[in-house]
Amino acid sequence: VLGGGLVPASAILVGGDPGIGKSTLLLQAAAQFARQGLKTIYVSGEEASAQVRMRAHRLGLTDAPVQLAAETNLRNILTTLEAETPGLVIIDSIQTMWLDTVDSAPGSVSQVRATAHELTTFAKRKGVGVVLVGHVTKEGQIAGPRVVEHMVDTVLYFEGERGHQFRILRAVKNRFGAANEIGVFAMTEEGLRV
Repeated sequence: VLGGGLVPASAILVGGDPGIGKSTLLLQAAAQFARQGLKTIYVSGEEASAQVRMRAHRLGLTDAPVQLAAETNLRNILTTLEAETPGLVIIDSIQTMWLDTVDSAPGSVSQVRATAHELTTFAKRKGVGVVLVGHVTKEGQIAGPRVVEHMVDTVLYFEGERGHQFRILRAVKNRFGAANEIGVFAMTEEGLRV
């Protein structure tokens, strides 16, 4: 779906309805990259590290050397990322992140715009792949300003019916490959299967 793989210094936005499996998909992807030797950090603003670890255990990913963090303050996150120099960072989700220089609540248009800009700039400056998770509104758009979709290199939508097992990962924008690719997955007890 990415058109050949993860491009260094790229910013990827993954949107989808709450509960559709975005976190599961990205935790499985993080584990695969980490097992192949790419230093990977998964930052959760939605769940505690223990909750992410429970999901990893359920999915059989406990052997993968993924570093976990539970944080929403972007200054703290960027300080850690500068020190750790990962190859891949997953931010779950952009709507929970906040910058102390922006005078509004996390999830607001100005916070989402500012935090996405900081993370995209970090990706380009450090040569790190950054994946931002975004929730989708009732209208099917990624919540927050449309400008975020213009900032990033790739926009993927993860969609499907919650009552059914099949999910589709669809590229709607990709600066590095075809934007008409899809991945089809089945949600199982052990996570997503291609």
